[in-house]
Amino acid sequence: MVQEQILQREYEVAKKKSAKPMLWISMISMVMFFAGLTSAYVISMKREDWVNFGLPDAFYISTALIVVSSLTLILSQRFLKQDKRQLSLLLVVITFFLGIGFVWQQYVGFNELKSVGLFFTGPESTVSTSFIIGITFMHVLHLLAGIIVLFVVIYNHFKYKYNSDEMLGFELGAIFWHFVDVLWIYLILFFYFIR
Repeated sequence: MVQEQILQREYEVAKKKSAKPMLWISMISMVMFFAGLTSAYVISMKREDWVNFGLPDAFYISTALIVVSSLTLILSQRFLKQDKRQLSLLLVVITFFLGIGFVWQQYVGFNELKSVGLFFTGPESTVSTSFIIGITFMHVLHLLAGIIVLFVVIYNHFKYKYNSDEMLGFELGAIFWHFVDVLWIYLILFFYFIR
């Protein structure tokens, strides 16, 4: 019985030590994926059929939403470190809804592009719109994964799994959320300046 408890504790310690490095490895692979997509975008700009156009206003609104969501998550984590669970939970729920607002604004942005005749595929599509919509959509998929992570963090918060001494799951969720935030900021700046 004692040996089982020791093995269980060793397993928990090993799990905690490997969780963040595994997350960093997966984020590095995502960076490489988006670096490949943006590199292909730059190379494709040399095509004769490349079309320049302004980004939808909804993309800028979504940028504001995701930046604010990172701020609310930072505050949530600070309150959790102070064992102010209710404030922490409220702010992580706000972060969750800001994330949903981000996805909605991306959808609105896609519709703005369609309304001016810019399509992802088909005879009316262009290489540039296909790239921007495709890359943005791939980011939205990663952000949806982040929303699922936030949902799990909220659920665990309700179950009292987090406090100032036990924050690993919350920290992992926060790291991933900030990653998709920074990734979007990179993408919006890339699309804004590289046309």
